[in-house]
Amino acid sequence: MRILPAIDLRGGQCVRLRQGDYAQQTVFGGDPAALARRWVEQGATFLHLVDLDGARQGHPVNGDSVRRIVEESGVPCQLGGGLRSEEHINQALGWGVERVILGTRALLDPDWCEMMCRRYPGRICVGIDARQGRVAIQGWERDSGQSALDLARRCAAWPLAAIIYTDISRDGMMEGPNVEATAELAAAVSVPVIASGGVTTLQDIVRLAQRGLAGCIIGRALYEGKLDLAAAIALAHKKTSNHDG
Repeated sequence: MRILPAIDLRGGQCVRLRQGDYAQQTVFGGDPAALARRWVEQGATFLHLVDLDGARQGHPVNGDSVRRIVEESGVPCQLGGGLRSEEHINQALGWGVERVILGTRALLDPDWCEMMCRRYPGRICVGIDARQGRVAIQGWERDSGQSALDLARRCAAWPLAAIIYTDISRDGMMEGPNVEATAELAAAVSVPVIASGGVTTLQDIVRLAQRGLAGCIIGRALYEGKLDLAAAIALAHKKTSNHDG
């Protein structure tokens, strides 16, 4: 299981929100590229970037920060937030990210999303952000009423890089991930599923790795020093090896 440190960008700074609430923001650094280098020095081999301004405005915003992170980290990065058109996808890929994450548009227009996945095979992840099992869209500010499991099953037939599943109620709360809901989703599809939201302890990582998750994204717990990245990576590697064997 791969561990992906999260770098959430807002106004060129690295921030974390609680449960996706823009009014509950903590700034963790004015130099996101320096943070990216720090995570790579501690063993990260892939970074998860979120353009929070983009998610709210519906188009990519933090391009300068993304480019610098890609250049200075030297590892593959995935980017989500506000990517709603093919032009946006091209723009983000042009910044050097390995893959892009589509969220709102995937739900509102699945035919378009499938077409993008076929046009950019293996370069697109679908982000499924759920509250009480239902998908939330538009920067988590709207409930779509659709079940996360139904959307995952529909997307799984496309040539996706991964599905990223976030339980919004756990995000930034450091109360542990929703392992059952995430594992249920992963079991229902053949696409790699990456868990996001609430991962706080080494035990959380063990539980996710044992359930066969392809990866897990860690944010606030790293920034607040609750979780040591090098230890998390070593444990995920060990548990996944045991799981495979």
